[in-house]
This record gives sequence, structure tokens and C-alpha cells, in this order.
Amino acid sequence: MDTCHDHIRRRVIVAMLPWCLTATLLCVGASSLLAAPGQIPGVLHTAVQPFVDRGNLAGAVMLVANSNQVLDVETAGYSDIADRKPMRPDNLFWIASQSKSMTATAFMMLVDEGKVSLDDPVEKYLPEFQGQMVAVERDNDHVLLRKPSHPITLREVLSHTSGLAFSSPMEKPTLDQLSLRDAVRSYALTPLQFEPGTKYQYSNAGVNTAARVLEVVAGMPYEQFIAERLFKPLGMKDTTFWPSKSQLRRLAKAYKPASPAGGLEETTVTQLRYPLDDRGRQVMPAGGLFSTAHDVGRFCQMILNGGTWDGRRYLSEASVRQMTSKQTGDAVSEEYGLGWSVSPGGCGHGGAYSTNMTIDRNRGLVLVWLVQHAGYAGDGGKSQDAFMMAARKAFGGEN
Repeated sequence: MDTCHDHIRRRVIVAMLPWCLTATLLCVGASSLLAAPGQIPGVLHTAVQPFVDRGNLAGAVMLVANSNQVLDVETAGYSDIADRKPMRPDNLFWIASQSKSMTATAFMMLVDEGKVSLDDPVEKYLPEFQGQMVAVERDNDHVLLRKPSHPITLREVLSHTSGLAFSSPMEKPTLDQLSLRDAVRSYALTPLQFEPGTKYQYSNAGVNTAARVLEVVAGMPYEQFIAERLFKPLGMKDTTFWPSKSQLRRLAKAYKPASPAGGLEETTVTQLRYPLDDRGRQVMPAGGLFSTAHDVGRFCQMILNGGTWDGRRYLSEASVRQMTSKQTGDAVSEEYGLGWSVSPGGCGHGGAYSTNMTIDRNRGLVLVWLVQHAGYAGDGGKSQDAFMMAARKAFGGEN
């Protein structure tokens, strides 16, 4: 059996290797290295594995990084419970609304280039929004409409304060049915739910609208722009709307509670159409991406670095500050940036199936939590907090 000293030394060596080598090493052996019987598990695995043992968590991939290197990657549990397949560092996950942060980052590149301004009205770029009304009264028999105090702006669609609904009635039964162009046209035909800028209401439609503006301004499809300007340069090789067949073999299965008391049962990504590798499925900028801990971690490191990574600048520091600070206005109590949830100590975003990324500026850490859960059973909902506490204690100087 390894000594504690040997285990610590091995983890430090891995953290200091270039990321490509680290990822290869972790893919072939980290899961067994950190969790196998007879081996000394890592601190993150130790904190989270009890939730697996109680049947309330299927499995997780956990990554901790600082501004320039990955400090630790550990796993717990299973990517497939029935087949007893251990979770591995390169498992793929539907990251859902974490896509919003990536879409907003791509959009802010146009702001940096002076091609758009955040306070521009959406109708400047998408004429179908001209004349959009706001609903001021509504019941089963009628809807009373009036002209809003101002047309919705790009800042408002990216900060969930535009008055747009979460989605349109046409985006059924799944959110990837319509082309981005048609989906956004359906939003323009729908009355606003409140006066722009006066409330916060979480809205896929808003972020999708910003992505459509990006297409019009950039003169290329949104998915091409974000791949060429963000994913490929950052080395996010597994971040995609359409996982390939080889990637699907690494996709962690999704689970939901079998009962409130405990236990899990397999489910699907109900917001998307199957098969997931079908290119007939449409892009969903607000929540359609799949990714890995490596890719999400790399993206967050770039944001933690103020918009740079590996000698390349992706965004200005000013754009990063705007994205990751409160943009919801003085009249709105909820704190949200531009595609990012924000707090005094940092920023981040979660996804519908319980994934999460956190940029802890006070400690200079990136924390990535990837699971595939449509809700937790028993005390499974506490597993992410257990990971965060263990990570901050081990790597953030927290006692």
C-alpha cells in the first residue's frame, strides 16, 4: 500500500505536468488510482463517496484548478450504475445552462471589437422585434397589451431582465426542435411578461436571442463562431452540441430519484431529442452543450485570468468584469451578470442536471462539479457542498 507521503508526492507531480499529459494519465488510471480498494483515496473522493455508498449519488467528476494549473481531478461512483462502470475524468456530461456563460463569452468578443453595444436595442439587429408589446393584464379570456417603456436591450436579454419568457410555446416537446432563427422569431411574436429592466426572470429565450444577434453581426452561424473563436483555441475538444458516437460512449448516464427516501433510477436528458448525435437537432445556445471537466475547467481558468489563457487574449478585462458582476440594475434584487451567476466573491453557473462551475476569486480557485442528476435522492443534494468544502480546505487555505 502506498504511504501518505507517496500519495501526496504523486498528486503534486501530476498537477505540475502540462495539461495534455495530465489528462492522458488521468484518463487511463486516475479513477482506480484515487478510489480503488487498497489505495489511498483523494480528499475529494473521500468527501463525496459516502453519498454514492448510500445510493443517493450515482457518481461525480471533480476538478480543482488555480489560474495556471490543474491542482486535482478526482472521481467518485459510477457513470453507469447497472454496469458498475466507474466514473472517469474524461466522462462527458450535458452541462445545460452552463452553456449560457460560454455563449455570453462569445458575444462579448463582439463587444470588444466594437461591433455591438450592450445597451443597443435588440431590434437594431433583429427587425422582427420592432413593435413588441408587454402584457399588463392577463386572464383566461383576454390579454391587455401596451407598448413597453423601451425596447429590450442586449444587456437585458443576457441578464434575464428583458421580460422574455423562458421559452416559446413552439419549443416543444424538446428545446432543440427549431432553428435558432425560427426560435428567436417566435420570441419576437410573444408579448413580454413585464416591463424590461424591472424584474429578473430566468430566460433561455433571452440568451438564445443574444446568440442570434451574434450570428447576424458576425455573418456566420453561432455554432461556427463559438467553436472557432472559443472552443478550438482553448483546447475544449469535447465541448459540442452533437456528441459523436465515440463521445457518447463516454457520456455519463442520467439519474433521477427513485423515491424521496433514497435510491436512483436511470432517466434521459428530457429537454433534448434523441439520438443526441443527430445533426438534425438544432443548436440551443442557452443550454445545449455537452462537455468534460477538462474543458469546463480550461474555460473557467481563462475567465479567472481576466480573459487570457496560455498567452492568448480572448476577452478584455473590462468585458470579463461586466460579465461577472451584477448587471440586473438597482431596482432588481437578484444578482446576475451577463450569462453568469455572480456573488461578491466570484461567479459561476449551474446546469439543469446538477452540474456546476464556480470561480472563487477570493481563493483564486476554479471548482468544477460534473454529475448527471435530474434531482437527488435522500441527502444527495449535499454532495456538491461536501466537494466544495473539501476542495477549499485542501487547496484554498480554508481551515
